[in-house]
Amino acid sequence: MLRTNNCGELNLAHVGNKVTLAGWVQKTRNKGFMIWVDLRDRYGITQIIFDEERTDKKTLEMAQNLGREFVIQVEGRVIERESKNPNMTTGAIEILAESFQILNESKTPPFTIENETDGGEELRMQYRYLDIRRNPVRENLIFRSKVSLAIRNYLSSYNFIDVETPYLIKSTPEGARDFVVPSRMNAGEFYALPQSPQTFKQLLMVGGMDQYFQIVKCFRDEDLRADRQPEFTQIDCEMTFVEQEDILARFEGLLIHLLKEIKGVEVSNFPRMTYAEAMQKYGNDKPDIRFGMEFAELNELAKGKGFTVFDQQELIVGIAVPGAATYTRKQIDALIDWVKRPQIGANGLIWVKCNEDGSFKSSVDKFYSQEDLQAWATSTQASAGDLILVMGGEVNKTRTQLSALRMELAEQLGLRDPEVFAPLWVVDFPLLEWDEESKRFHAMHHPFTAPKPEQMELLATDPGAVNANAYDLVLNGNEIGGGSIRIHDAAVQETMFDLLGFTKEEAQAQFGFLMEAFQYGAPPHGGIALGLDRLVAILGGQETIRDFIAFPKNNSGRDLMINAPASIATTQLDELNLVLKPTS
Repeated sequence: MLRTNNCGELNLAHVGNKVTLAGWVQKTRNKGFMIWVDLRDRYGITQIIFDEERTDKKTLEMAQNLGREFVIQVEGRVIERESKNPNMTTGAIEILAESFQILNESKTPPFTIENETDGGEELRMQYRYLDIRRNPVRENLIFRSKVSLAIRNYLSSYNFIDVETPYLIKSTPEGARDFVVPSRMNAGEFYALPQSPQTFKQLLMVGGMDQYFQIVKCFRDEDLRADRQPEFTQIDCEMTFVEQEDILARFEGLLIHLLKEIKGVEVSNFPRMTYAEAMQKYGNDKPDIRFGMEFAELNELAKGKGFTVFDQQELIVGIAVPGAATYTRKQIDALIDWVKRPQIGANGLIWVKCNEDGSFKSSVDKFYSQEDLQAWATSTQASAGDLILVMGGEVNKTRTQLSALRMELAEQLGLRDPEVFAPLWVVDFPLLEWDEESKRFHAMHHPFTAPKPEQMELLATDPGAVNANAYDLVLNGNEIGGGSIRIHDAAVQETMFDLLGFTKEEAQAQFGFLMEAFQYGAPPHGGIALGLDRLVAILGGQETIRDFIAFPKNNSGRDLMINAPASIATTQLDELNLVLKPTS
């Protein structure tokens, strides 16, 4: 070993010990006759001291030339620091250097390797190996490792078997675009990278594995956001001979275990909410329930009062913002501008201040009496000091817009405490959704999701009214996982493919292997997949996932460090029988 100790473990108990440390030079302070070097590794920082009285001249001269991020090995003796630093775990001691050697020199880094760096995100992604040296990023990756280990331990304790499934599979229509991989040995044919191991885990259940899990990479060629990557990691699980309640109970247990093990937080309440209720109360299917501001539909109270803008709308809906009656007109105008942004697309916003004396002041005083506004307050559960905000328009669009505004206000008001955890199950999703463009149904979840058993007969008469035996796990306003009870009967699966517009030939070509498997004693089964990246980020107090991924890609799906994707040589294209079309 090139070291006897790491840079985070020495203390007063080690005074007098001769030690060897190795690491990176964080910074140096040179007073000519005395040089201090902060030496850093993964475990911490230890101060090294060179001085002209106790260090030989040659070693002191060499220390004069040490630069940031030089990799060095130091031999010396542990001594007590005269000026102790209580903010460092090693702040009571320092190493009196007797000798050292430079293991590798470093160019001046393009940004400071500090907790608070001067490097922008793009620059840090280009030099990600340097960014990882920073405490916040390194601690995030260590945190991810702890979460992954806790997950493995929990699932293994309940007899889940870790099974690897293939990465080179067949392209299937599962929602997002596939990443495709040309086959050299099979000219003109392509593999696809899995969007999820869905069909394989179902086949494992047919194979009698009973309980499966995998922490696995998945790939989707879709537009990116801060919380999405083209490759991401799933905690993928499947269970045999279970009903919905069994799966929900097991994975409530997993989240309870993680919160206690990783965060020291006790959580026992997992409320349930139907998809329809979530959309009506919060405008989205992954509501943050750490705070109120539930939607109140005001059609009966707001229409027919002479305000033609509302009279023309399909839905009038409002929320009560706690304590926001103090908002100035400038602040309210800023909210109106915010909802009019193209990303939100609202036409405007009506406001009502609930004054402390019980009166109301609004932007529509001309049309609504104090009694009318009191009825709005009652419906939105507004109290004195609150601000009522109201929007109108087409049902789904307006709910989505108000949902975005609700979350923005929660951020402004500090209502989204990252150390408070509020899990929620959203259930009873529609099985199918109608697409006006293609004039056919699409699977809300995926084609293998089973209908509610009690609604099976509706598949033949009113498929759009059928709910899925599906469920999403939501944490702090983020969907962290979703799953369903699966179809295990070949006839029902054929009906599902038919409803989704597959011809028998298409269904056979795409999923014939699964249909065949169902004819050999397929057991009832179901499962769930949790997004590891997002789960780790939320447990770590954030909602963006990049800093919890060792080598993430940017919003264009590029790895700036290795410059991927990149063109390939003509010889490779020839081997793969590929011809590139002109891009212009």
